[in-house]
Amino acid sequence: MFLDGALVDGAPDTVAGTVEEHELLAAVSRTHPAPSPDGDLLAWISDRDGRPRAFVAPLPGDGSPVSEPEQALDVRVERGPAAELSPDVTALAWSPDGRWLACQIAPAGGERSRVVLADPRTGARREIAPTAAAVTLGAWSPTGRMLGVTIQQERRGDGAACLVDVRTESSTVLVTGVAAVVCAIGGDGRRAVVRTGPRGRRRLELIDLRTGRRTELASGATIAAARFGVTGGTLLLHTDAGREHPALLAASLAEDGDVSLTRIVAGREDSDLDLVALDPAGARAALVWNVGGRSRLEITDLRGRQPARLPAPDPILTGVVFTRDGSALLVAGNGPDTAPRVSRVALPSPGVPAHTTPLLAGATGGAVPPRPEVFTGEDGLDLHGWVLRPPGADGPGPAFVWLHGGPESEERPGFAPLLQALAAAGITVFAPNVRGSSGRGRTFTQADDGDRREHSITDVRAAARHLVGAGIADPDRIAVGGRSYGGYLTLAALTRFPGLFRAGVDICGMADLETFYASSEPWVGAAAAPEYGDPATQTALLRSLSPIHAADRITVPLLVVHGAHDTNVPLGEAHRIVAALDGAEVPAELVIFDDEGHEILDRRSRERFVRDTARWLATTLGVTPW
Repeated sequence: MFLDGALVDGAPDTVAGTVEEHELLAAVSRTHPAPSPDGDLLAWISDRDGRPRAFVAPLPGDGSPVSEPEQALDVRVERGPAAELSPDVTALAWSPDGRWLACQIAPAGGERSRVVLADPRTGARREIAPTAAAVTLGAWSPTGRMLGVTIQQERRGDGAACLVDVRTESSTVLVTGVAAVVCAIGGDGRRAVVRTGPRGRRRLELIDLRTGRRTELASGATIAAARFGVTGGTLLLHTDAGREHPALLAASLAEDGDVSLTRIVAGREDSDLDLVALDPAGARAALVWNVGGRSRLEITDLRGRQPARLPAPDPILTGVVFTRDGSALLVAGNGPDTAPRVSRVALPSPGVPAHTTPLLAGATGGAVPPRPEVFTGEDGLDLHGWVLRPPGADGPGPAFVWLHGGPESEERPGFAPLLQALAAAGITVFAPNVRGSSGRGRTFTQADDGDRREHSITDVRAAARHLVGAGIADPDRIAVGGRSYGGYLTLAALTRFPGLFRAGVDICGMADLETFYASSEPWVGAAAAPEYGDPATQTALLRSLSPIHAADRITVPLLVVHGAHDTNVPLGEAHRIVAALDGAEVPAELVIFDDEGHEILDRRSRERFVRDTARWLATTLGVTPW
């Protein structure tokens, strides 16, 4: 944690006050809406009490707001190391019979997730596979008796995708492999779809649970998900296998097990399909598209008719599900001036247009609207990102280049307290989507794999030079920072381009790719090999790409932030880069959050992180109010 403001001594009082008073700094998030199968209850995840917890309350049938309960659902585990850690909830799934709410928890935000079945009505709870190293949530069977989970064992990169009988606790292994997941189970219980494969090389298989016959459905994908249609004769695939952008495809299933891909239900040549929700009646699907970084909501007939656009409650949508009666959608979303919330979108009916009402409100407040910005990579590749200019800013000033994680992720114009706090403090923020980011198709997403990593690093230099050339940034007052992969890119840019940046902020980034592989959870490393390089066969590449070996080229102040329970990018990476700078005339500050993992999940800790990081950057960049 930040200690007594030690990192921010000397920050201008006016800037500190502006940041601390920002309306959205401590905003509550409400995400993952999940209506019960009978439509009577709604479950969701909220950090109202500090850390992300599961809440359950009656779901009004008339679209009026949900009354939040005083207490969260109890999903604590009772044995093992996780029993001593905070049970942060990261995913929810009702059993189709309504008996259980399956909750995936990440103790202290770490990678060793657990799955707990909770009965909201009685308070009963049970843990699935408590002796495993980690357990992640998959799909329920239509009867609610079987639950798909992935079980990870110590020192193994492969996971076992299993069906667990929730009555007897017996389990059946469907497949083992890297990033194995049970995606869907057929209504007749005869077939299941599983996904395996590392990042960028996902594979979908249909498994006949009686004969063991396996049929490949898709391979070489970055996006791969599936679900069965209501009748059981149709399989819907959400994938970019064989395509540039993810789409919704329909496959026909014959009684003898044969599969035939028949048609594209919904696809675009220039946009990714982000989310798919199926109508309980089986005739329609709700679709969320990523169009230029913003979300577009549509509803379509599964027979391939022209989709109809619906009002999107927020610029960025993160979840969508039909109500039980199919008359409305429950949509999770957020925006620059709106904390994550849940809205109800009533579907159009004769004489009544579609309309939106808040179901679980998110705080709103003043925000700088992100402006799309196009720039060019050093090899001529078109790149884009988002600029947040402080109110009243005119001409070159202090700037911060923010690099998202992933790298298969994307900076979008959504809820970003740190970026808004920096803009409020008088610092222009540029959040570029360097190559390797998602949202622009498979080719762009894979343009940084392996030995092409250097190009994404030079994209960071191109971003900084663009700010200067556009008259936005003072070349002597540009800082760079990012989280996870963005933290790695920050260190890589500081070592390769000394003198370009005034300061750096590394949040849980990798300093040494070789030690990252050696100390990360084996299932995390196995999934990352196509992205960064294979530690068994490409050690020279990993060494050449690791900032730690050129740490002496870092000549500016560095703030390093890490979670003590991070086993994705373990804490040792932060210690290595700080130790490498020890004795040099470079101030390097290490901040450790004792109760966090790879992400800062506690809302109060996140508030302190945003406030103090903004102050540190303001001090380092010599910011005074505009």
